[in-house]
Amino acid sequence: MSEHSIMNINQLISNYYSLHRDEIIHFIAVRNIHDDDAQDMVQDLFLHLLGSRHLITPQTLPCLVYTMARNSVSDYYRRRRVYEEYEHFIKRSALDNKYAQTDIESVITARQLVERMERSLVRLPEACGRIYRLHIYNGLKVGDIAKQLELPYKQVENRLGQARHHIRQQFKACV
Repeated sequence: MSEHSIMNINQLISNYYSLHRDEIIHFIAVRNIHDDDAQDMVQDLFLHLLGSRHLITPQTLPCLVYTMARNSVSDYYRRRRVYEEYEHFIKRSALDNKYAQTDIESVITARQLVERMERSLVRLPEACGRIYRLHIYNGLKVGDIAKQLELPYKQVENRLGQARHHIRQQFKACV
């Protein structure tokens, strides 16, 4: 793809963003997503489009944007469901365990788990932490991360393994 056509596509995407940003935020927000999260999702969506090398035309752009917005909403609820399921699992485990404290302060919430994980990630080399975040928070597979970071597949796989091992060790130390 020539540099001129990339500039034309980027201009098309920028114009579409300027004209339809609020409309797309509303499209996402009416699906029970907070306005701040909806704005972040729209911004991420358009940043992804600007980095994309797919064939984008004025005819395909609106459909592509709304498909990506719908998929972003699905991903949001999928991640949220995982957090909620894990939080319920921890609460249930704590209540089932006769040795565990049953007061509400003793239950670890998903937010506390994320905070603990972030503290653990700070101790990792930056490359491992970045790969782990892309995998966990963005749901990217090893191959996608390798393409995005322009690294060999095996290197990404090894760094992700190192990060997982480190996080597990940190969580074991806290228990």
